[in-house]
Amino acid sequence: MKKYQQLAQQIIDQIALGAWLPGDRLPSLREQVTHSGMSFMTVGHAYQVLESQGVIVARPQSGYYVAPRPVTHSAPAPVKVMRDESVDINTYIFDVLQASCDASVVPFGSAFPDPRLFPLQQLNRSLATVSKTATAMSVIENLPPGNEALRHAIARRYAQQGMQVSPDEIVITAGALEALNLSLQAVTEPGDWVIVENPCFYGALQALERLRLKALSVATDPQNGIDIAALKQALNDYPVKACWLMTNSQNPLGVTLTPEKKQQLVSLLQEHNVTLIEDDVYSELYYGRARPLPARAWDEKGITLHCSSFSKCLVAGFRIGWVAAGKHARRIQQLQLMSTLSTSSPMQLALVDYLATKRYDTHLRRLRRILAERKQQAWQALHTLFPAEVKIHHSESGYFLWVELPEYMDASLLSEQAIAHKISIAPGKMFTTGRAWDNYFRLNASWPWGEREQQAVVTLSRLINQQIKEQG
Repeated sequence: MKKYQQLAQQIIDQIALGAWLPGDRLPSLREQVTHSGMSFMTVGHAYQVLESQGVIVARPQSGYYVAPRPVTHSAPAPVKVMRDESVDINTYIFDVLQASCDASVVPFGSAFPDPRLFPLQQLNRSLATVSKTATAMSVIENLPPGNEALRHAIARRYAQQGMQVSPDEIVITAGALEALNLSLQAVTEPGDWVIVENPCFYGALQALERLRLKALSVATDPQNGIDIAALKQALNDYPVKACWLMTNSQNPLGVTLTPEKKQQLVSLLQEHNVTLIEDDVYSELYYGRARPLPARAWDEKGITLHCSSFSKCLVAGFRIGWVAAGKHARRIQQLQLMSTLSTSSPMQLALVDYLATKRYDTHLRRLRRILAERKQQAWQALHTLFPAEVKIHHSESGYFLWVELPEYMDASLLSEQAIAHKISIAPGKMFTTGRAWDNYFRLNASWPWGEREQQAVVTLSRLINQQIKEQG
């Protein structure tokens, strides 16, 4: 038994014997370090384990207390649906992202692909061209729902996948995140229940916090994606208004749902009349022969708001996204006019000019090939240099690797240590409001693999080994 497990079991035994009663305050971490002779890290992890098991509860600015005795229910409590009536994660995410903004930091924690993979010269030429020809009416012509030619170009890409999406239901937004936020705002009110994946893209958690919505986090794993049985349970037990899900190249896990599972998902949401807000920003970054269809392709009742952008596959700085909003298009336009007013007119016009050159698909083929090669290089380096106890989850799309540390380790602590060595990672805590993913982190594998990246992995390996030695 590990040291932290020994301490956790000791406290459990003390509670069972009545040494500590429900509501009693336990010794502080510092006091426990003094009493036990164990390290601060070991004691902290023991308390985290006890908290995750519901044995103790943490009270901010107060300490740790023995949890009240559980109330017996006639049916077992759900184990794959986590209820969170108030989401409070924005501060932590901000701190982690700020720490990785320094250009001298190896950006394994970044959310964006290497910008040098984008056709910036061609896009800048398009921007220069439209700047010369833009008129005073351009701004008005590109107000919500956005540039007509750009909406037609996006509708044609849907058509190439066999999907019928009218340009009239497409609203151009300032990136996918605005599309997602406006979609969520259009179909919910403060206090409503919204389903997200666990783990999920941290932007979803930030949006729930800002709009004062209540979260139901449904179990999701790197092999199979969202747990359909747990999703059904959540829909049966709660008055859910919307689901914010990623069905293709899920962030942070990378998993893509099978067509059968996408069909099951849509049918289940249609049965409960719940809106699907589909975050689909990575679907162009597939490695196979055919681009995976979004869940929207199986929606016959118009419950899906399909959101995407050019930020992850063409250019991040332009901040151009969209939502195929169906019956909600007018409401989303109204909300956009009250917030950002409109998406940048020059950027919309530049994209129209670039897309007309027919170079986009050539760029995408090259981008997919390079990302697949770099991801394989990164995986090989991690597999070779990391301790055997570490598992690297590898998906066949996108540019993220999902790294699983031993269950007693803390990726947030590893992140703090790594930043001191000018290396950023994205700890699992960023992607959930619970503790289930504390020993995981996301690694961006889109960068060219050189000596700098190799040495960064060597440093991470050393830091991981130190934690294993300390807590083992």
